Amino acid sequence: MASIFDQIGGASAVSAVVDEFYERVVADPALGRYFAGTDMGKLKAHQRSFVAAALGGPQEYRGKTMDQAHAGLGITGSDFDAVVGHLAGALTHCGVPQETIATIAGALAPLRDQIVAGEVSTV
Repeated sequence: MASIFDQIGGASAVSAVVDEFYERVVADPALGRYFAGTDMGKLKAHQRSFVAAALGGPQEYRGKTMDQAHAGLGITGSDFDAVVGHLAGALTHCGVPQETIATIAGALAPLRDQIVAGEVSTV
């Protein structure tokens, strides 16, 4: 059985989804603040690697853990839900079938506890 990575079209599809995803997230007034001053090229490269690995692609993700990458950002549950919504929208926009999107969303659900903090670090 082909991996989700292969089912959606491999590296080029992941790249298209990541680009569409960040266009949506950065344009969202509630989420855009998280990306102020961020090197978006570097962030997108990390995200492509993470998504490809998470979907069963041949890449190995060597970035920070989810809790390390999001520590001190004060991400709320509603922020997390909005990001997942934008990811679903990006996947839909790029032609990924709804059944596959549901599988991806299910795989993301356990990451919620690692990402949602609700408090902003003062350090």
